[in-house]
Amino acid sequence: MLEQPITVKIAGIKDEAKYIRTFFFDHHIDAKPGQFVMLWIPRVNQKPFGISYMQEGRFGITVCKVGSFTEKLFEKKPGDLVGIQGPYGRPFDTRGTNIALVAGGYGTAPLAFLFEKLNRMGKKVHLIIGARTKDLLTFQDRFPNAVFCTDDGSCGLKGFTTEALTSLIAREDIDMVYSCGPEIMMKSVLDICEKHGIDCQLSLERYIKCGFGVCGQCCVDPLGLCVCKEGPVFDKEVIQRISEFGRYHRDGTGRRVS
Repeated sequence: MLEQPITVKIAGIKDEAKYIRTFFFDHHIDAKPGQFVMLWIPRVNQKPFGISYMQEGRFGITVCKVGSFTEKLFEKKPGDLVGIQGPYGRPFDTRGTNIALVAGGYGTAPLAFLFEKLNRMGKKVHLIIGARTKDLLTFQDRFPNAVFCTDDGSCGLKGFTTEALTSLIAREDIDMVYSCGPEIMMKSVLDICEKHGIDCQLSLERYIKCGFGVCGQCCVDPLGLCVCKEGPVFDKEVIQRISEFGRYHRDGTGRRVS
């Protein structure tokens, strides 16, 4: 039997950056960093969103308004009802002792959850957050000690997160990197880790329809792995065997999009 959505109220909404909001739900889910939930809006559709906040009895998802579904979600107010399924997917693990997290855009969401877990474990964690401009940077108040990067120099370092990662590796004995964000950024993260012999895990974004590996919509070439089930988090050795990584993905019709 397929899992049915659980109806939950939106407990709170927080503006994180331009076009980016966090939606909070007072509901317990047994989730790990890197996993996602399917959020269902009745008579609209359902979409996957990574978990960005986790407290006892409350969790949050951080959403960027990028299409018709998220436009409908941004119309919601506290007290409105939505459906939730999950959590789903393979999470990040927690290996490494001196760790770098590299986040781009709204890819910061799952890494925020991971950062807090690693901190509680007593790990040494360096958080790098990037965006095109200052008004698109997420979690500036939540993580004031993070290294922030903007393409235009309007906040923090002018340049890319990968430049900040290279600088960090030059002065710290980094033994693990976790990353989520634009694929072009993660391809550079992978190349940097390969050059320096550092292990890494990356969280891929693909068009996910069912959320639990039935429809095959999110399978990646040539391995046929479902991002929603075998991912979204993949080890470096697996990423290196995904031929489409950093080159193209498939849209809702299955067509290649560069």
